[in-house]
Amino acid sequence: MTRSVAMEHILEPTADPAWVLESEGYDPLRESNVESRFAISNGFLGIRGGRSTTRGARWVVPARTYVAGLFDTPGADRAVPGLVPAADWLQVRILLSGAPMVHHPGDVSSHRMTLDMRRGALLSQGHHFKSPDLRVRVRTLRLVSLSERAVGLQLIQFEIEEGTLEVTFEAAFEGMNLGLVSEQIEQDLGVWRTQHSGKGLAMATASSLRIDGHDLPPAALGQLKSSWSWTARPGQLVCFERAVAIVRSDTEALNPGTEAREKLGLARHVGWRGVVAAHEAAWASRWQSSEVEVEGDAAAQLVLRFALYHLNSAANPADERVSIGARALTGDVYHGHVFWDTEIFLLPFYVLTWPDAARALLMYRFHTLDAARAKAVGMGWRGALYAWESADTGVETTPEQVIAPDHRVIDVLCGKQEQHISADVAYAVWQYWQATGDDEFLRDAGAEIILETGRFWSSRAQPEADGYCHIRGVIGPDEYHQNIDDNAFTNVMARWNIRRALDVAALLRERWPVCWTRLSSRLGLDEAELKRWLDVAETMATGLDPETGLFEQFAGYFALEDIDLTNYAGRSVPIDIVIGRERTQKSQVVKQADVVALLCLLPEEFAHGAAAENFRYYEPRCSHGSSLSPAMHGLVAARLGDAEMALRFFRQTAAIDLSDTHVAIDGGVHIGALGGIWMLAVFGFAGLSLRNDGIVIDAKLPAGWRSLAFGVQWRRRHLRIRIDQDKQRLEATLESGEPMILVVRDEPHELRRDQALRVFTGRP
Repeated sequence: MTRSVAMEHILEPTADPAWVLESEGYDPLRESNVESRFAISNGFLGIRGGRSTTRGARWVVPARTYVAGLFDTPGADRAVPGLVPAADWLQVRILLSGAPMVHHPGDVSSHRMTLDMRRGALLSQGHHFKSPDLRVRVRTLRLVSLSERAVGLQLIQFEIEEGTLEVTFEAAFEGMNLGLVSEQIEQDLGVWRTQHSGKGLAMATASSLRIDGHDLPPAALGQLKSSWSWTARPGQLVCFERAVAIVRSDTEALNPGTEAREKLGLARHVGWRGVVAAHEAAWASRWQSSEVEVEGDAAAQLVLRFALYHLNSAANPADERVSIGARALTGDVYHGHVFWDTEIFLLPFYVLTWPDAARALLMYRFHTLDAARAKAVGMGWRGALYAWESADTGVETTPEQVIAPDHRVIDVLCGKQEQHISADVAYAVWQYWQATGDDEFLRDAGAEIILETGRFWSSRAQPEADGYCHIRGVIGPDEYHQNIDDNAFTNVMARWNIRRALDVAALLRERWPVCWTRLSSRLGLDEAELKRWLDVAETMATGLDPETGLFEQFAGYFALEDIDLTNYAGRSVPIDIVIGRERTQKSQVVKQADVVALLCLLPEEFAHGAAAENFRYYEPRCSHGSSLSPAMHGLVAARLGDAEMALRFFRQTAAIDLSDTHVAIDGGVHIGALGGIWMLAVFGFAGLSLRNDGIVIDAKLPAGWRSLAFGVQWRRRHLRIRIDQDKQRLEATLESGEPMILVVRDEPHELRRDQALRVFTGRP
């Protein structure tokens, strides 16, 4: 019974309710929301949080298993590549006296699913009352290991509380050919290939069943299928365990089956207890590095834990060939494609809490640099223009047409015109280097990205008769307005990109002259071209009105119809559906942060007082038609001192994935918005920013938050910061690394390992 007792303990979720999410019963309207919200992932494997209760013949819906980088393109013309789901390895069916225990999820007498965010595990428990004399209790756990990312584990405890009957327990794989072609299917191994991209997938599995601590041999074996039968009696405790090892290969020459069996063998050697222990230790380490603690607002604390759970689940520092899609590995909306979300809304979290993961995500952009070059050349420009939507190769994957909510077919121009993505990638590269001091990355990869994106903008912005360089025919972050000229966000970010490219050229020439000679020769980059870059940067049109300090979002924006959005408060659909797409395009209504996004990323571009003026102008005109928008507005509001408005945006962002008022997350969580929640807390409420010589803190907490504590990393240093609003004090501890400067309210302080820093933060 020792093994059973151990499993009993493992099947208990963390006791603290601040670390768990629960879902009771069955609601068909919200089932897909629950599957997204309760998804588990480790950056390589992702599994939607489908119900663990066994399934009958009338309910066969595979639990989606996603493998990072497993992209394929259907054979149809103009088809869009997307993530291909792997087989569902969690399928279990229980027969009681020959009949399925559950025909439909609504048949379950009681059912509770629990997402244990502290442990990175999904648990469930349910009671099944087949008759007054027959009562069955089932408890389950599933995880994908954060320690060994190829490994998944399923545990099921099955107890007959009342009744004596014949039981058959079937464990199988389901959906084995959903977009994949099988090459080898055995009892313990499946190997598949994608139809067109040549990628391989192997899944090796092993399972066992014990009754009261004694092994029961399978009664039947099949292809990725096992079955056990026995006579169950009251009080009998049945424990089922299944491990799986999943391996992706990116070339047709490599058979991933051998590696999958090797990884499964290692998991079996340590046993399920060892797998669980290593996984929980890895999660404990991640929480130690990334936890954000709030006192005084339990709801905000849960929101932050939920955001951090999914952020820590989404990255894989061991794989430089993949990035994080718009819904991570929790759903298939956007086909798993990567957008600007990753660099602008996710990288800050990884840079400051998990630099290895940040580096891998940026290396993905380095490995797809050739595709970005090809896109630029194909459109008549030089340098590197990154894909607006990117899969595994970096080739543009934005669909050319989509079906609108009113069922019209509309052209999608983002793939051609939403070009700020190249500046966004360069921005992330620079921020990573500034925060980590990773010179090797900058020298060997990052510099080339910044130089080639700077080259793109220098060819894209063309001088005109007015003496300025203009960028015409683009889409800014506000996608309601297409084919516009001189979008402020695009142009100012482009100018920033060019200037950083010039800085990188100077830095390489000074510090690594051999590297500069080699790289500049390979890129065909000479002094005359660098001079042209400087001229473009100095004459870039930005839309700034020097008298008002306002940036015009794009040329002609101020002349558009000014619509009062308060007249449409309480709407449940995007504003362009309410007033029509054509009127929206001819108005000042903004889809998401655009000039406000510029205010967030490059606050130094706004003269004294201009930041508040621009925010006051654009904030009421934003309809927040994107999940990315509220958090960015909240961050800026917090920096400007309006913590209560920022808190409203914080809660609005949280509701996107945690509210059940609509089905916005049926296709996966909004991982960019979750990154925005962390940014709002740390960059907004804590007021953290980076300088060349240290970190700046200028906190403005909401009234109800008694304290805010978090950890960050800066240039191989680990520090913990706590802002105590009650005592009007900041406490900082340098946990590792050399002494550094921490600036609090414009006053620099030296932070050392041997002495905690305490600073009074009250305003005179």
